[in-house]
Formats: sequence, C-alpha cells, structure tokens
Amino acid sequence: MASSQTDSPLLFDMPVRPDFALEAGLMREGHLPVAGLDEAGRGPLAGPVVAAAVILDPERIPEGLDDSKRLSAESREALVEIVLEAALSVSVASICAGSIDETDIRKASLEAMRRAVSGLCTPAAFALADGRDIPPGLPCPCRAVVKGDQRSQSIAAASIVAKVARDRMMVRTGTLLPHYGFDSHVGYATARHRSAIKAHGPVTRLHRMSFSPFKPEEVGLSGPQIGDTPVRIR
Repeated sequence: MASSQTDSPLLFDMPVRPDFALEAGLMREGHLPVAGLDEAGRGPLAGPVVAAAVILDPERIPEGLDDSKRLSAESREALVEIVLEAALSVSVASICAGSIDETDIRKASLEAMRRAVSGLCTPAAFALADGRDIPPGLPCPCRAVVKGDQRSQSIAAASIVAKVARDRMMVRTGTLLPHYGFDSHVGYATARHRSAIKAHGPVTRLHRMSFSPFKPEEVGLSGPQIGDTPVRIR
C-alpha cells in the first residue's frame, strides 16, 4: 500500500460548495486532464461497492455539483444525466459482496476506484481521490483529498455518478427479491432490511457475510441465492 498523501483543509478553508480550484492548480502544473474519484456503498449490508472516475470539461462544468449525500435523490438523478453528457470521460466500476468478504470494505473500495480510473476512455494525467487513501496501482499520480466531494467539483461529480449507479443496481435487484425492500433502502441496515433478513435469511452472493449481523451466532439460516434468477443491470 502506497503511503497516503492527504490534503486536509482547515474548517475555515472549506468552500460552501465544491469548486474547480484543485483541478485548476494541477492543470497549471501541466497535469491535464484531471479525474475525480469517489465511491458509494461502504456501509450497506448488501450489494456492491461502486466507484466512479469523472474527467470534467473545464468549459462545461455542470451547475449544482455537490457531495451526493447533500443532494436529494431527484437532484442526483438530474445531475447524473448532465454529467454523463458534459464530461470528457466517465467510468464506473464495482466490487461485489463476495469480493468484499474476501478482503475488506476499505480494500474493495480502493480497488473499485483503481478499476474506474483504468476504465476511462481518456487517460487521466492526475487523479483526485475522496478520502485519506490513495488507491494502489493507479495508472497516474493521485492526491487523496479529505472531504473531497465537498471541495472538488470533479470528485463531487464522481460521487453523484457512483451513488446513482449503485442505487439503480439495488433497485433493479429489488424487483427480483421484493421481500427485502431493496428499492427503499438499497442495502443499508434499516429496520425493514434487518427484519427481512431475520424473516428470510441473507441472500447468498448479495449480502456481505463478513458484516454484522451476519455472524454465526446471529444468523443460522441461508436465504435465496441472487444467482437463482439472472440479474441484468442497465
């Protein structure tokens, strides 16, 4: 694991909304283009962790970009279409629940970011990653930016793309497994989700069995397998 290079702002340095200052500084140093990286789905009990890499066009930055957690679902859905139309390049990658269980959620999140950067059709000269860690194995230099989705418009765009992509995956999965209510909680540990797990058991290859409450003493039943019915995510 490469050592982390963090960029931790003082509280009074935080912009009200993310801007393009970090990207502009890197571009002045000759790093062009710059990609923003973020992930969605570290905390849920079910489903993949999804990462996105976005290279914004400096001449066509969408208005209203922000940390996806500070936006409504309706705003995210509207903005993701604008980002996909206006950005120079967008890439999405995911790591499934089984792979998360084989490693851990932190490593899986960083690997998803690495795959997202590698999947860009326009290679990035530099990347800005949300958080404290630099994903290992990137094809370009990278800076970790604490609260990056509230500071960098590129990271904010990536956070929106990752969140919407993951939510859509989970809503589609919910049509195949309606008893679990994935369309409402997208895998997070809500009361409804926990009740469904107790009633029907965890779903093989969908629930993260390394997470609580999936301990041997807590769950003794095995629910349906997500592979029982083909799942197609658009």
